[in-house]
Parts: sequence; C-alpha cells; structure tokens
Amino acid sequence: MRWHISHRADPQVVPIADRHYNRQKIGSPQFAPPGSCRVLKYAPEGIVKAFWITSAPYAEFVKHAWPGAWVCSAFRNETREQSSELIREALAASVAVYGLVPDRGIVTFVDPKKVPGVCVRGERVYGYCFLKAGFRHVGFTKGRLWAWMLDAPDFPEPMYPLGHYHSEPSLF
Repeated sequence: MRWHISHRADPQVVPIADRHYNRQKIGSPQFAPPGSCRVLKYAPEGIVKAFWITSAPYAEFVKHAWPGAWVCSAFRNETREQSSELIREALAASVAVYGLVPDRGIVTFVDPKKVPGVCVRGERVYGYCFLKAGFRHVGFTKGRLWAWMLDAPDFPEPMYPLGHYHSEPSLF
C-alpha cells in the first residue's frame, strides 16, 4: 500500500490539489468538496506526488445521473507510477476505511478540455487510466464530462492505507 490517510485541509496536499483542473479556489486550505469524504496522499520521499478523494454525497443532493454512488472527486498523479495501479490501491483503501461499497459503486468525471485524450482503437478516450483500472464509460454529464463507473462487485479487496487505525470501518 502506497497511500497514506489524510484530510481535507492537509497543507502537504494543497500544492498538488492546486494543480488539479477542478480546483475551485487556488490556495484555499480546504480542497475537498463539502460532505463526507476521505482523502489519501502518496508522498514518496516525503513530498506529496499524488492524491485521491473519495466522496459520499447524499443521493438527494446529487445533480448527476448516478445518485447513491461514491464519487472520486479528485485524483492527480505526478509520479512515474501507473495511474491505474494507484487508482486500484485508492479504491482498496476506500473500501477498508468506509466498509461496504454502495450498490452503485463509484463514479468519476473527466473533463476532455482539461486532460489529454488517448487514442484507443481509433477513438479518443478521456480518462484512460480509469478504463485501465476497471471502470467503464457510462455516458456524459450535462456539461459533457466523461462519466466513468466501477460497479461494486469489481472493487479490489480492502487494504488499509498507511496511518489508518484499524478499528471498525466508518460508515457514511
């Protein structure tokens, strides 16, 4: 396991969060959306080079077509390691910390205007690292973001992140 448990205002994560394209207020001490979330950081040699946020929004407040699913609110990898491997580990850590995966699994959204696409069988794919991690493309948001989903049965086995105290999993 490479991921360490963190929090929504970890000053070590702020610089890399500021470089994520969906960042609302650059420099703000909090970088996670409101509500229940878990933040993970990967800091080889003591410098944060990747971060991940799993959010659990209340279904009644969700404005996208996948209510009831966890959301990967942000993921950024500035290491040379495969993003798909870091994603799978972040998912395993999320399950270990949260407990049961919701029936709808997890969804994430990728802005094709902000990330480079990868050509797969002659078509441009935005969010290829999620495809490699086992997600499937499930459509688009109203704002034309690519929506990727991983179903609950396809999650990896739970694996606690570094720094997490092994107690009862917390539920949303």
